[in-house]
Amino acid sequence: MDRKGIFEQLLTVFQDVFDDDDLEIKNETSAKDIEDWDSFNHINIVLGTEQEFGVKFKTAEIAALANVGEFVDLIARKLNIQ
Repeated sequence: MDRKGIFEQLLTVFQDVFDDDDLEIKNETSAKDIEDWDSFNHINIVLGTEQEFGVKFKTAEIAALANVGEFVDLIARKLNIQ
């Protein structure tokens, strides 16, 4: 799997969490860009991502993220993908 594959799988997590098959995200997408991205959905994104990729995140890792692109990078590091 490469960064593009991670991004595509992450998109499905976002679409599931927000129950919107037409939802599009970009590397620059952040919580301010999606109206329903509140603290509850934030937790659901994290949990869904952990389940989808078989990884675990530390609270500090998640808190340090600014956007989807940084989340993809974090997932890649967890999966040891360069």
